[in-house]
Amino acid sequence: MEKELIEELGLGLYAAYQQSLVIEPITNSYPDITIKDAYSIQLQTLDKRLDSGEKIIGKKIGVTSSAVMNMLGVAQPDFGHLTDKMLYEDGAEIKQNSFIQPKAEGEIAFVLKKDLMGPGVTIVDVLNATEGVMACFEIVDSRIRDWDIKIQDTVADNASCGAFVLASSMVSLQGLDVRHCGMVLEKNGEAVVTGAGAASMNSPVNAVVWLANTLGQLGIALKAGEIILSGALGAMVPITAGDNLRVSIAGIGSCSVRFS
Repeated sequence: MEKELIEELGLGLYAAYQQSLVIEPITNSYPDITIKDAYSIQLQTLDKRLDSGEKIIGKKIGVTSSAVMNMLGVAQPDFGHLTDKMLYEDGAEIKQNSFIQPKAEGEIAFVLKKDLMGPGVTIVDVLNATEGVMACFEIVDSRIRDWDIKIQDTVADNASCGAFVLASSMVSLQGLDVRHCGMVLEKNGEAVVTGAGAASMNSPVNAVVWLANTLGQLGIALKAGEIILSGALGAMVPITAGDNLRVSIAGIGSCSVRFS
């Protein structure tokens, strides 16, 4: 894909982000677009957001379950960037109309205390580089009409990330096997989704290993202090104004958010 077209598509996605609008799937107009092209478009939109004053504070990993990989016809996850504008504290009230077609996912967030630079990053490296983990929500959102996405569409659209909500407390990974940490996501007081750490690439640690090594091939390091959202532990939950959500992850803690 030519540089001029990548820039044009990136500007279109950035305009949709700014104005809370949807666009038609990029893959409809450009069926031959590659995942590499899609990441180039993602970086175009990111540059615009950074120019407007946002700062990168971490990464998100998506498409970490076999079910979603099968749905999108791929055999690996994807990633997007987290900025300070996307972060909300535990218990926050968020205006639902800040998003376009939002859904919530319960996840485990990793907070790094050391840099990680692939390739060659291992599980042990991730454990040693992690300050702690927290319960979190990722509020996924798509600028693509009706969530009619292929993997190239979601990659271009910053891996369909809208915002994220972090718990107020963090726990050490020492002695904690995150594969077996059960999750319950409640919506308006009713449990609507259950899951466990193993839902994300058999362990969220594996997801962070994948991210560090994938970024390393691009010459990008994960930095100390960054927040890494390690992938959904269960199905997405649609959000409407008035919803109150709470996610609880055994051994890690809980997090809540409400929408007005």
